[in-house]
Amino acid sequence: MKITYDPIADALYIYFKETDIKVARTETVALGVFADFDGDGKLIGLEVLKASEVMDKK
Repeated sequence: MKITYDPIADALYIYFKETDIKVARTETVALGVFADFDGDGKLIGLEVLKASEVMDKK
């Protein structure tokens, strides 16, 4: 697992698999939270936009 945060975009990404796997499908989980899946339907990672608001931290 790998976690990255871009403070300029205020975006958090949690990788559950290797970072070079191509995303086949993205689903909205909640407002500003997206789940990425590979071609087999397995979860690759989660993206959180406006992460400081969603995570309630600055």
